[in-house]
Amino acid sequence: MSQVLALCALAVLVYMTAVFLLALILKDNSIVDVAWGPGFILVAALSLALGPDIGRRPWLVTALVVMWGARLATHILIRRKGRGEDFRYAQWRRSWGRLFVLRSYGQIFLLQGVFLLIIALPIMRISASAVPRLGIWDGLGAAVWVLGFLFEVVGDAELERFKMNPQNKGRIMTSGLWRTTRHPNYFGEAAMWWGIFIISLSVPKGWLGLVSPVLITFLLTKVSGMPMLEKKYAGRADFEAYARRTSAFIPWFPKRDDI
Repeated sequence: MSQVLALCALAVLVYMTAVFLLALILKDNSIVDVAWGPGFILVAALSLALGPDIGRRPWLVTALVVMWGARLATHILIRRKGRGEDFRYAQWRRSWGRLFVLRSYGQIFLLQGVFLLIIALPIMRISASAVPRLGIWDGLGAAVWVLGFLFEVVGDAELERFKMNPQNKGRIMTSGLWRTTRHPNYFGEAAMWWGIFIISLSVPKGWLGLVSPVLITFLLTKVSGMPMLEKKYAGRADFEAYARRTSAFIPWFPKRDDI
């Protein structure tokens, strides 16, 4: 496992450095969001190649990661086409001044590489194990992963259709899955990593990978996901009303004033 972790860390360092250099050329740090999913594909593929290749579990997890990573990267790439740098990165570009290049490399690209490695720990643990048979944890984890994947895909699709309608300009999405949670896509992403962690419970010391779903859930709910996005809508009466009746993260029935 230590050798797999070391080689994956080196691969991620090279990968994130390459993405950083491309961002300098394009003058757009938000391409790191596009690179997020493929980074996990890189770790999953490398872990699979370095592992003992015993049983179906490593192949199952790799397939799930490839499906999620490729879909997410494609979605973000299409969504941001022609829109320029995301407002979060543009704000940092303005505020960091002369230290922009150095802080970008460290605080955006290298830091995301570290997060990527930590979140991918269950993938590496699974691929490094030699437990051949699938069991109940694999089935339960796969089911949780599918639930998360559906929330992310359907939530993204609903939001894109909503934005494509000119009549919805300036309005907030409040229907479909967005009626049960203000962030169905973020909930879906967290659920997928909880699913992969549950699968890892089938292998020795798989519980050590608990840091993975805990970290991604913390990042999405407390750091770079929900807080930054909701700050953008703070003070708007329509959003405040939506927030009062709708669960922030875990899907739930809306409160009565939504009826």
